[in-house]
Amino acid sequence: MIIGLPKEIKNNEFRVGLTPGAVGAYVRAGHTVLVERGAGLGSGFTDQEYVDAGAQMEAGPADVWAKAGMIVKVKEPVACEYQYFREGMLLYTYLHLAADGPLTKALLNAKVDAVAYETIVGREGGLPCLAPMSEIAGRMAIQEGAKYLEKTYGGRGVLLAGVPGVERGNVVILGGGNVGANACKVAVGMGANVTVVDVDLRRLAYLDDIFDKRITTLYSTRDNIRKAVAQADLVVGCVLLPGRAAPKLLLKEDLALMKPGAVVVDVAVDQGGCVETTRATTHDDPIYIVDGIVHYCVANMPGAVARTSTLALGNATLPYGLELAARGIAACGADKGLLAGLNCCKGKCTFPGVAEALNLEYTDPASLI
Repeated sequence: MIIGLPKEIKNNEFRVGLTPGAVGAYVRAGHTVLVERGAGLGSGFTDQEYVDAGAQMEAGPADVWAKAGMIVKVKEPVACEYQYFREGMLLYTYLHLAADGPLTKALLNAKVDAVAYETIVGREGGLPCLAPMSEIAGRMAIQEGAKYLEKTYGGRGVLLAGVPGVERGNVVILGGGNVGANACKVAVGMGANVTVVDVDLRRLAYLDDIFDKRITTLYSTRDNIRKAVAQADLVVGCVLLPGRAAPKLLLKEDLALMKPGAVVVDVAVDQGGCVETTRATTHDDPIYIVDGIVHYCVANMPGAVARTSTLALGNATLPYGLELAARGIAACGADKGLLAGLNCCKGKCTFPGVAEALNLEYTDPASLI
């Protein structure tokens, strides 16, 4: 198969879908890889490294999209890339379609077969292609939240770690999954008072155990959330329902309970956000203020640490990518976890969460393969 690697063009997105090492793996498997010039520079990979790995370089995106049977990206295509869609093309990337009606419509209309990293299920469960970015985003959430708590950005002027004789900052983490656990690691490491809210009591017990009772865990109820955020300096939204729109746990009316200058970091923004006042922002203009509360809602947080993110993402996505390159969407028929990643196929919506969120007819993907 001919594999295409276009340059990412989302605002301040410096990651790239394939490392030179991954390109070499595709080439050794008998595939041709077309790489847009400069695609890897943001992650520190030169064009020559791709050439040395066996890639063929293309001057611009049009040729990469037109010649390739399978496109490998990091982020979902943006509007100016919809023109490249065509029937039978295999798109392998993060998609987050439940929060993106226009992209979903474009993929369905063009009959693109789209496999989303974030809904592929591992052989032992979990979301292996989402996990590395969740880890990075969770850790970055505290890092960014701590920065925007500074008074110069409109924050409360609170140091999360505190100092002797001064109380530490309070961090509330909504969701104790992969993102939340990694946010917790950094927040605890910085010395903050940390509260984790989740609906899964077993997960809360696990977090309480691994953090040796250095955190507070709360069952997720409306009352508990409101009480927790009223004391928070930093709230991190980490809720994930795989492939589905995120539930709204923090409502606009709740902002009035919070301390002026507190910060909200909504990592769930890709799935529409778990905070009612969330709207996607960019690294160029990352924050806005609603009712005195600073909101950081960058939809591609890991793009800021592109080298680390690209290497981590490549480790997770390469095995599934090689399966798809070898067999096309037929590979999904032999791997139930990969089948779960198939969100659009032959003009049909094949992921139930996307169909539910966008009021589309759902088609069982197994019936199309």
